[in-house]
Amino acid sequence: MIELSMLKSAKFISSHSDISQTKNLPPYSQVAFVGRSNVGKSSLINMLTNQKNLAVTSKTPGRTRLINFFECRIDADKNFYLVDLPGYGFAMASKSTQYGWGTNITQYLTQSKHLNLVFVLLDVRHTPTKLDMAMIHFLQSNNIPFSIIATKCDKLSRAQQGKAIIDLANALAVGRDNIIPTSSKDKNGRDEILAKITTRV
Repeated sequence: MIELSMLKSAKFISSHSDISQTKNLPPYSQVAFVGRSNVGKSSLINMLTNQKNLAVTSKTPGRTRLINFFECRIDADKNFYLVDLPGYGFAMASKSTQYGWGTNITQYLTQSKHLNLVFVLLDVRHTPTKLDMAMIHFLQSNNIPFSIIATKCDKLSRAQQGKAIIDLANALAVGRDNIIPTSSKDKNGRDEILAKITTRV
């Protein structure tokens, strides 16, 4: 397992509405987080970097509308980006806004030259939506490496969590070991995620 001390630093760099705006960023490896609105992407990034307010969190779904880049350093000569993608599927957003978010996500995932890994975040308490399934199918169809993270596990008892992970694995037709259970509150799953990141960047 990776120790937290191996993640030397993390800072917000920039936000972009279009992938073309990122062409002047240094060519560091990128690890992206995607999931439906309010699934906990920003909270997870804060937990991974051990910073309380690095990524702006909100109880209002759909707050993250831009592609946000956070520069991280593992050691003296290895930098990479954590990329927080807009949440999808927020019903209260206008149709034009929802379409724009979908376009931004699609463009980033297919056009980024430095994307090495995508984490798909799913709320462990809920059955994956059609949009969740579509995202996973999209990643598979485009040969984009991805891993699945189950968020908000602290909301369930240990017994409930175990059953929920099995149900989630069955719904996605993947092995239970392919899902990383996490809790931003308890910091569970942090070592597993960071270890997976270091193998890709």
